[in-house]
Amino acid sequence: MTDTIKAAWVWLTDSTRSDSPVDFLLKVILALVVYGVGSKVIAWICRLLRKQLTRFGTDEAAKSFLLSLVKIGMHAILILTIAGQLGVDKTSVAALVGSAGVAISLALQGGLSNFAGGLIIMFLRPFSVGDYIIENGNNIEGTVEKIELYYTTLMTVDSRRIVIPNSTLTGNSITNVTAMDKRRLEIKVGISYHSDLLKAKDILRRLVEEDPELLEREEIQIFVDQLADSAVILGLRVWVPTESYWPVKWRLNQRIKEEFDAQGIVIPYNQMDIYVHQKN
Repeated sequence: MTDTIKAAWVWLTDSTRSDSPVDFLLKVILALVVYGVGSKVIAWICRLLRKQLTRFGTDEAAKSFLLSLVKIGMHAILILTIAGQLGVDKTSVAALVGSAGVAISLALQGGLSNFAGGLIIMFLRPFSVGDYIIENGNNIEGTVEKIELYYTTLMTVDSRRIVIPNSTLTGNSITNVTAMDKRRLEIKVGISYHSDLLKAKDILRRLVEEDPELLEREEIQIFVDQLADSAVILGLRVWVPTESYWPVKWRLNQRIKEEFDAQGIVIPYNQMDIYVHQKN
């Protein structure tokens, strides 16, 4: 059986023969048989590839795309090979396919960059659904709700749904906040130059130490960050569980304002003094 197939293929690829209509018809039939066998081989290769991708935990969308790409590419090679053996100029066919590909890529340049960005995200996994990320280029942040081939959807803390092109995410730096189980919280507050600096720092430390959600074993930093034009800027840095970042931040901001008011620590604000000169 194997010898018969080899002999048939040698006969099909013999370019020195002058084909009669019967010979050409036989070549077409044999080419269809070769295509059928080749298609089964391609399907077998795709099944093996799917198993490997599944074992590596590849995203379903990326898996489907990659398998389709491999299948189309291998079928194209098979068809070009068979067409060449039937007397079709492979160079002309390849040039036609290449020109069409260039025209399509130019027409869909933006879409293709988003598409490529989607593949990069799906394969490299810089973040996953449920992660809280910050896109540093445009200062956009939120929880990843959905990752698609062209766009990624974020849900902000105030329940706004933001759809970002994947090329934007792959073209700028990304901070994956939830990649770690803890996050550093930094709060800065200004006090007047007449207020008691040491007393204000003691209040900040006490408020931090009293908060139940702070990580006790991590360092607490209370410091003078800046001597500004109208205020002394104090800062505090503490570590909190990632999921508690926003509740702790909001709670500390409120408690700082309440305690500073109660203890006579003035938080300055911009104001304008207007003097009216009256002519006699």
